[in-house]
Amino acid sequence: MPGKSTVTVHADRHVHPSRAVAPPIHQTAAFSAEDGETFARAATEARGQDFYTRFGNPNHAQVAAVVAELEGTEAAMVTASGMAALTTAVLALVSAGDHVIGQRSTYGGTASVLLNLLPRLGVTTTLVDQTDPEAFERALTSRTRLILVETPSNPLLQITDLRAVVELAHAHEVVTMADNTFATPLNQRPAEFGVDLVWHSATKYLNGHSDVSAGVIAGPAALLDPIWDTSLLTGATLGPIDAWLLLRGMRTLPLRIPRHNANGQALAEALHEHPAVSRVHYPGLASHPQHKLAADQMSGYGGVLGVEFTGGFAMADAFLGALRYPRRSASLGGVESLAVHPASMWRGMLSEDQLAEAVPPGLVRLAAGTEDTADLVADALAAADAVRGAA
Repeated sequence: MPGKSTVTVHADRHVHPSRAVAPPIHQTAAFSAEDGETFARAATEARGQDFYTRFGNPNHAQVAAVVAELEGTEAAMVTASGMAALTTAVLALVSAGDHVIGQRSTYGGTASVLLNLLPRLGVTTTLVDQTDPEAFERALTSRTRLILVETPSNPLLQITDLRAVVELAHAHEVVTMADNTFATPLNQRPAEFGVDLVWHSATKYLNGHSDVSAGVIAGPAALLDPIWDTSLLTGATLGPIDAWLLLRGMRTLPLRIPRHNANGQALAEALHEHPAVSRVHYPGLASHPQHKLAADQMSGYGGVLGVEFTGGFAMADAFLGALRYPRRSASLGGVESLAVHPASMWRGMLSEDQLAEAVPPGLVRLAAGTEDTADLVADALAAADAVRGAA
């Protein structure tokens, strides 16, 4: 396999080839056909690119080709957002009466699907402690059809033992699906551990510039085909211009991720022993309880860290207000640093009881961008000093 920088630049060259060096934007809702046979093929081809943009578009196919190559999977598909990728896949894979296993530490939107959406559709769910591989086995039932994992998890940066989960799932013919948003295929490739499906909020690192909402799912064609069928019904279609922007962002992914990794590590190490900080959640720290597992599964630890403050909710909020460079925002993965208070952000997705179990009130999720490392570290330490003095 060629290097990842080469993949991001050239993996889509066979898709709708053109003499244009920069791929054209195919801003059209529909495509014409020269004859009935061609029209019928285009209308029925899974994840196509020349029938109707809800069914597929050349810009979609170009993104999918790069994602599949990066993740080491047979195929991939795009959706209008990361949540569209998750919900479309889950709706395609489970039915009333089925059971799904998820994690207690997971993105609030994923938790809401597991705790609020699926039970309304007659699907039972169990959330387990992902740091305990045996918890997945204890949760398994004869009706389990899907195991959803997220590693590192959002926002506590906990690690899931992918080998253990896959071994259990395959022994019972259960599909596994991993959220690889935080790690990206540059730091971790779940398919190499046997995970069936990998999904991303491509809004984040894959795009990298905070100007697109998109999702991707990668895996074998046999699993993606029913998901694509479901996507035709849900209609969560990515616009051609957004797909084009996503592809452009992915071209520089291998250039950006090393800086995100370096900045995340530096911030974690700098804040780890600050008097205002009770704990830093970052798998690259030797003090992280799962550091050894993270080192085994990952080649880099990403740009996101969770910082818990000794003064709880008020101190966390004050820290956000004291930062100079990271802006208070719900996203991550762009070239600019962002920070958010999950206990505030996720109130719209989870009940108060669910929220209390999911995130500590004094936790800040800090997402390092690609700024100079020294500037980010100095800024974070100055903000921590400021809130300590005000406590």
